[in-house]
Amino acid sequence: MDTNIFRTVFKPQEEKNQLSYDSKTILFGSCFSENIGEKLSYYKFDCFTNPYGILFNPIAIKNAISEIVEKKIYCEDDIFQYNDLWHSFQHHSCFSTPNKNAGLKKINESIQTAHSTLKNASHIIITLGTSWVYENKETETIVANCHKVPQKSFNKKLLSVSEITSTLDSIEKSIHKINSNATLIYTVSPVRHLKDGMIENALSKANLLAAIHQKLTKNTYYFPSFEIIMDDLRDYRFYEKDMLHPNEIAIDYIWEIFAQTWITKESAPILKEVDTIQKGLSHKPFNEHSEAHQNFLKNLNKKIEVLKKSQNINF
Repeated sequence: MDTNIFRTVFKPQEEKNQLSYDSKTILFGSCFSENIGEKLSYYKFDCFTNPYGILFNPIAIKNAISEIVEKKIYCEDDIFQYNDLWHSFQHHSCFSTPNKNAGLKKINESIQTAHSTLKNASHIIITLGTSWVYENKETETIVANCHKVPQKSFNKKLLSVSEITSTLDSIEKSIHKINSNATLIYTVSPVRHLKDGMIENALSKANLLAAIHQKLTKNTYYFPSFEIIMDDLRDYRFYEKDMLHPNEIAIDYIWEIFAQTWITKESAPILKEVDTIQKGLSHKPFNEHSEAHQNFLKNLNKKIEVLKKSQNINF
């Protein structure tokens, strides 16, 4: 029996300008960028994920990239104190700290690293999560994160397709100031933003998709992570308990399709060897002093040395 009669299987196609172990990648955006970034890091690709932390809306991503390109230096006027922590409205809460100077140092160091990475990147992956944005009533600026400041301090609105398209134009213009050769990959997060409402979430994703597909030209691509979840996997068993975030099985499945689409065939044996080493390093022996385990470690170290010499990969 043909099992495909029970589901619609996404068939990946190889793209141009694929990633290899010589590539340098920077990722921006929602939780899905984190997922792909973690996979790239696990397989020892040269990548930097979310220098401003997780960002959900296109304007937050635009602001982050613009500040990185211009090498903005954050000072006390750019942050605020709330609930005993110092926050930046342009950053995720992972940059919030009880110590003001430590927070500024962390933000500015990340911007400096991100500028160098973006300038030399061969690939840029941007994952858009939502079209809904929150505008600070006091400053009349759209924030990346509200940091649990009362909602009465913000106006909530939905970005139109034209507003998102214009934002993507600004993103690409900023990038081209320091890097005109990188391959840009857009994707839409499959995470469901049901706090906005089911219909509102669908409208939000639709606006993102419509805007992105107006931007696909030479060197600019779309990876269908959203469609893989919605039209291929298409089942709640591929979600976490919250029924909002894709679970590990779904992430692994999307990664396999991403690898088939965006990673060179020549890199496949290296991925396999890296995976073997990573599993070996995480292995917990029953008896770490046994002769068998010592031999296992010797063989593992030999494999590590081979990859270090041949690919400059460090573990």
